[in-house]
Amino acid sequence: MRMHNADENCGIAQAAMVLGDWWNVLVLREVARGHVRFDALAAEIGLSRKVLSERLGRLVASGVLNRSLYQRRPVRYEYLLTDAGAALLPLLVAMQDWGDRWVLGDGSLTATADAESAEHARVHALVGTRLPDGPELPGGQGADLPLVAPDSAATVLFTYPGTGDEWGPIPGAAGCTLEHRLFRDAWPEFQRAGVDVRGISTQLIHEQQEFARAEELPYPLLSDAAHQLAAALRLPVFRGAGRLRHKRLMLIVDAERTVQHTLFPVEDIPHAVAQSLRLAAGCARTAAVRPDPPSRSAH
Repeated sequence: MRMHNADENCGIAQAAMVLGDWWNVLVLREVARGHVRFDALAAEIGLSRKVLSERLGRLVASGVLNRSLYQRRPVRYEYLLTDAGAALLPLLVAMQDWGDRWVLGDGSLTATADAESAEHARVHALVGTRLPDGPELPGGQGADLPLVAPDSAATVLFTYPGTGDEWGPIPGAAGCTLEHRLFRDAWPEFQRAGVDVRGISTQLIHEQQEFARAEELPYPLLSDAAHQLAAALRLPVFRGAGRLRHKRLMLIVDAERTVQHTLFPVEDIPHAVAQSLRLAAGCARTAAVRPDPPSRSAH
């Protein structure tokens, strides 16, 4: 790509030089989703091996991917995001939000979705897939925490827009404090069922800490402010109160990290919390009786 002299000091132009074309963007999308090996990338994107090799080489040369040897005979590499590559995740998520709203949607700003939407299809397609081995997300106690509790038979992961914000007329955004209080009050039942609960938002850690202390939450809150999880699972987001926010949804995940159920959109919050307990408890009982069958993996 030839650059005009006037673009040499333009950050947008320089970023466009790195991204290059839509194939580079899709390669980064798939690496963010956990498809880090050549054959997996080729299968997911549908690129020829020659073109994929060229794109990977350019992204490595640009400093956004790192090539890491994982097998010597024959030689095989994984392609992992560098710090510069991880810094592109908010851009990928913002592009997804724009596409969902303005290309696949009607332009409305909403924190929910209808049953015919692309967001609805993506979330429900997660059933039967395994969560990527990463990422661990920053937790309220200052340490990174895994998405799935290692000692629980099942985990409810629920994403929410954020607490302490005025959402105005954005449909589906209000109700975060109510949702947390319902999970808090039902916590003893989740514990008895062998189920863990983890709340996830794009709020900063100190914001989550203040809310958790004020509400005496017994379960951890994880910060996806860097959009690792949103990019890895292509979760639906919207822009509200000055930042990209998760839309409200619930994933019921078994001990093997396989998504067994999804609840989206969440419109009746009390019903959804009760349903997540019922579904997760069912997963825990199944795990106690027999091992789960092998799951298909998107990562």
